[in-house]
Amino acid sequence: MTKLLHIVAISALISSAGYAYSVKYDTLYYSEQVAKLKSKTQREREAIAVLQAEWQYLDRPDRLQAAADQHLDLQALKIQQLARLSDLPNRPDRGDEIGLKLQALGLFEPTATPKDKSNEARTPSTQTPRR
Repeated sequence: MTKLLHIVAISALISSAGYAYSVKYDTLYYSEQVAKLKSKTQREREAIAVLQAEWQYLDRPDRLQAAADQHLDLQALKIQQLARLSDLPNRPDRGDEIGLKLQALGLFEPTATPKDKSNEARTPSTQTPRR
């Protein structure tokens, strides 16, 4: 009986030691992953800072004005080019797009309600394909 208890105790000790080592190596692995992610995050932040600095450099008003003067043939605005709001035509009516789609699908006909059992208002029937 004591041999059996000794074997059980030794196997429990070995399995707990194996579990402790697996936890240790898992912890080391995940700490390495965290360190890699931190360094990657830092590199991304530095790249974002470089891109923001480049954007600020390219977005300078004096540089944009020089590029516009060089590449665009801009002319001064004439008074005849301005219009009053009352001179503009009204926007045309767009219509009921959803209603037109329902009508095209054949779903615009009246349907029967539970209280209405007349023959005029009938629910369109559809047949499901047999399998």
